[in-house]
Amino acid sequence: MAITLPELPYPKNALEPYISERTLEFHYGKHHSAYVTKLDGLISGTDLESENLETIVKKSAGDASRVLIFNNAAQVWNHSFYWQCMKAGGGGAPSGELNEKIESDLGSLINFIEEFKTAAATQFGSGWAWLVLDEGRLKVTKTPNADTPLAYGQKALLTIDVWEHAYYLDYQNRRPDYINTFLEKLVNWDFVAANLSGSMSAAVAM
Repeated sequence: MAITLPELPYPKNALEPYISERTLEFHYGKHHSAYVTKLDGLISGTDLESENLETIVKKSAGDASRVLIFNNAAQVWNHSFYWQCMKAGGGGAPSGELNEKIESDLGSLINFIEEFKTAAATQFGSGWAWLVLDEGRLKVTKTPNADTPLAYGQKALLTIDVWEHAYYLDYQNRRPDYINTFLEKLVNWDFVAANLSGSMSAAVAM
């Protein structure tokens, strides 16, 4: 199964002025695309060639002989997920089941926001901050480089990319400003809520 670059869920200029079209041209059009191309070459002729992306990530995680495959597969997955976490006119506060779950597991929306900001701001070097569902409970976490919750059996609900190429053209070294803007103006709570609803429904079905 060939790994392909997914279409963005919005035009490249849709997130302006918070994330510029120029940033997306580099971030999506060059970085994300390069991971896809590299991964296709790495899995060609292997037992992973016919697998889907999520399976490739899980099967290569923790395997020292497949670290290049994991790094590229995880970056393809992480980026594809990240684009969905934003939308034009995003931000604000979640509602319904998601808001109730945040309050129940993390104390309050304010507590979640502060935990998420801290995780994103204190990730040393490149990486990601996440809201995940871990054994039925919400948890804020962070991963370095290409690492991903998929490798730990966690369900990703939300992520922010804190590699410099995600924000440097627009925010230079002001990572906290990028994080604040992501939460206040860009986060797609509908996508996060759908991820939670799907996970909770699956748990009930089991």
